[in-house]
Amino acid sequence: MTWHRGAPRRIDFVVFDGFQPLDLTGPHEVFQRAARHAGGYACRTVARRAGPVRSSSGLLVHAEYGVDDLDPAGTDTLVVVGGRGVDEARHDEALVAWVARAARGARRVTSVCSGVFLLAAAGLPEGCRVTTHWARARQLTREHPGLRVDCDPIFVRDGRVWTSAGVTAGMDLALALVEDDLGRDVAHAVARDLVLFLRRPGGQSQFSVALWSRQPATDPLRAAVDAIHADPGARHSVADLAAHAGLSPRHLQRRFTAELGLPPAAYVELVRIEAAQRALTEGDEPLEAVARRCGFGTAESLRRTFHRRLGVTPSDYRSRFRSTAPRPHDTLEDHPA
Repeated sequence: MTWHRGAPRRIDFVVFDGFQPLDLTGPHEVFQRAARHAGGYACRTVARRAGPVRSSSGLLVHAEYGVDDLDPAGTDTLVVVGGRGVDEARHDEALVAWVARAARGARRVTSVCSGVFLLAAAGLPEGCRVTTHWARARQLTREHPGLRVDCDPIFVRDGRVWTSAGVTAGMDLALALVEDDLGRDVAHAVARDLVLFLRRPGGQSQFSVALWSRQPATDPLRAAVDAIHADPGARHSVADLAAHAGLSPRHLQRRFTAELGLPPAAYVELVRIEAAQRALTEGDEPLEAVARRCGFGTAESLRRTFHRRLGVTPSDYRSRFRSTAPRPHDTLEDHPA
């Protein structure tokens, strides 16, 4: 579509029964705040039929338009929200057809969380790079092998297609869209109003180790994995794990990678990161003690591993996710070089 300077950009939110309410209200508030600061946006809510739409939490939202009432030719930015109801919505032929028409003509096509499943049903191009909530990334990869699914970023831009991770990540996406349209100053003002990061540090892997977890298929490998989880800080060389499994080191290495999708050393490191995450959020040990107990040896090694794997430092992670204020001994300088 052609946008005329001074005219508001139409932001069309697609909702359905069982949508996640924050996927709608979070980005909607970002665009409305931006409009207060600089103008430029008009938001509409579209559903299969106009009228009340019940969210997954029971909140009722009034959809202004049904797909039979609204010509999508005026859509500038299409935002497809997520939620449990997407599994039914993506099989609604009329809704999918409207999303496909809107996507063809829109300047930008976006989704929040599992909304990408509805976009995919409407025909995302082969090879498009997308993200979604970490808990549904494998399903998306399995059902749409032509898409390049990256489950770590908070949001991904691939040309005119923007997709985001779960729930509050929709606000990160909306801020990026505002910055793309109206500049950094307006986006920063909106972020300040809403007490948000303009660019949130780290990716989804800082929130859940379920991103990588996979269960071994055979008893020997289960024995090795159980030993790792029982004491993450213990010595877990390939020879040690092979002894637990009753296999030769070479056989253990090959079967471990085949059954769990990554080599033993990488798996051990991720389990140690999980243990350190729990220690940082549930206790008040100094970083040196956490590092030793979880198998990293030194606070410096812990810091480097956190920064490489999670995109944040241990101190940042602790301050962000623990429920109480850090103790005085958590002042170790651990910012990345």
